[in-house]
Amino acid sequence: MSGSAPESSPRAGAPRYFGRLQLLRLLGKSQHTMSWLVAERDGHELMLVLPRLAPQAGQALERWQQAVRRAARLAHPKLAPAADIGVQDGWPYVAYDITGFATLSDRVTKKGLPGPDAAALAAQALEGLAYAHDAGVVHGDLQPSMCLVDEQGQVRLAGLEVACESPVAQALAASAAGHAAGSLLSTQRAAAERDVLALGLLLHGLLAGTPALEDADIGRALARLPPFGREIVRLPWTGMHPVAEPLRAIVNRATDRQERQRYRNARTFLHALEGWLKTEAAAGGGVFALLSDKLRAAGVLPASPGAGARAARLALMERERTNELAEVVLEDLALSFELLRAVNTAQVRGAQLSGSGPVLTVRRAIAMIGLDGVRRAALTLRTWPGPLDETGAAELERLAERCKRAGRVAMALRPPLYDGEVVYLIALLQNLGRLVVQYHFAEEAVQIRRLMQAGASPRDGEPPEPGMSEEGAAYAVLGADIDAIGQAVARWWGLEESVLGMIRRLPPTANVHTPESDDDTLRLVAACANEAVDATTLPAARVQPALQRVVQRYGRLLDLTLRGLQEALHDPGQERIAQTAPMPLDTDGHPVTQSASPGSLRAAATMRSARSPGSTGASR
Repeated sequence: MSGSAPESSPRAGAPRYFGRLQLLRLLGKSQHTMSWLVAERDGHELMLVLPRLAPQAGQALERWQQAVRRAARLAHPKLAPAADIGVQDGWPYVAYDITGFATLSDRVTKKGLPGPDAAALAAQALEGLAYAHDAGVVHGDLQPSMCLVDEQGQVRLAGLEVACESPVAQALAASAAGHAAGSLLSTQRAAAERDVLALGLLLHGLLAGTPALEDADIGRALARLPPFGREIVRLPWTGMHPVAEPLRAIVNRATDRQERQRYRNARTFLHALEGWLKTEAAAGGGVFALLSDKLRAAGVLPASPGAGARAARLALMERERTNELAEVVLEDLALSFELLRAVNTAQVRGAQLSGSGPVLTVRRAIAMIGLDGVRRAALTLRTWPGPLDETGAAELERLAERCKRAGRVAMALRPPLYDGEVVYLIALLQNLGRLVVQYHFAEEAVQIRRLMQAGASPRDGEPPEPGMSEEGAAYAVLGADIDAIGQAVARWWGLEESVLGMIRRLPPTANVHTPESDDDTLRLVAACANEAVDATTLPAARVQPALQRVVQRYGRLLDLTLRGLQEALHDPGQERIAQTAPMPLDTDGHPVTQSASPGSLRAAATMRSARSPGSTGASR
């Protein structure tokens, strides 16, 4: 046969051959590669993958063979093993046994795939890509025809390094010749990022049902995106299958027009998809499936720095001095949360009087479990900083101090007669998801913060590129919302629905309505304080406008002015938290253990103004 590559399907009655292989059908082609279904003389079918442009004989052909053989040595369940690597009439090829497999192009119809199915296929391809990239091997021309899928939905990638010549092969050649063509490592990284972007375009096509930019060649579509072109690829809002918001955020991040926002490697992309798939598949567990193993191994949070000194203070204190005990406990977020968990479990709640509400103060928790119970709770905590390294521990400590500041600001902003400790703890609990993510997903937390940052101005005089919202960034990194993670932990603790509502952060774009209950008021005060503290962490030029937006959202409902908010931020919480509403004592001088009037979340001195009996509310 001639030395040209087979470019079209054979006409009926005129079979074509590539050496000893009969060409049956063209499976796919792009600018750089093509793949054919071929048959051996005994009828056994293979997939033949070839470059569209054959390397010239000599060093170029030798480099191609070296690159392809290096890729073929990789053994991974998600990489298709090469059955043969050879050259026919000067044309190199790689053959794959595809018994039981078909290409993704043949498996998927124009209707696309449901989100979980598409994400599962992409996640498997990313597993193979990540393994190859770790070994210094890239694909170079990822196409649907290079993804083999069996009847059970198992994926294998074919065609690694077949594109002639891959960027890595070119870098190796330049290095061998002594040319300064950039480091091999940076070249490999750039080529790997191109693979990841191509996988994002492939997943986009699986969900949308049509190729990105209406171009079946992913390589050509990729060349139209920044930094090569100026096209934008976003998932459409309409389609044959609905796309969940977390998955939409993941896919849109993979093809984001801002290069800095995209996934930098296959593993980060894979972790996001796995996180979403795990939350989707968990029967009734949802996002908690991401956390269960981590919580059992390392607890919700570690004891704060200085836990030893606090334990010594607790050992010397008297059980009757509840407020002083509470002040010591409140210095440690983990211990405070552990006491709330201990007294709000189903077993403890069932032992309380009928009609009693959840316990939302450390004072009340201490009165229920006593000093010995506090000491036991302290001993259950993981010592600081748990599994975190020095950098992660420092970030968790900064975040904890920021949460405490929000609690103190909430105390300063609360309407008269509301229990300061309840307001303080609600503000802390609205940050539970953030704290848990920083502790258990420290590397992912760094990614989330990076995605939220504004980028540089694309051109002089234009505003900077906006960052993602916290919700969108969390979806794109973890496959789950940070607030949902906090809710999952709180539900695991046993906190009831009324409390889950209070500790749910208000979405930044949500309308703020007049509170209809004490629960609503507490939620608004805590949310206002948290948003105000968040605003102070912005670049200096953006702090004042952000604080003004907070006042616009909450000012009328909470009787709040910009000056009042600034005063609360500058000097919050001068009063001691646990003494803002002294615990009432019985006739013997012991703390009252019976819960407050149902529904009341106000200080003990205002029990007479509590809501009517029979409504649901929290104990002091």
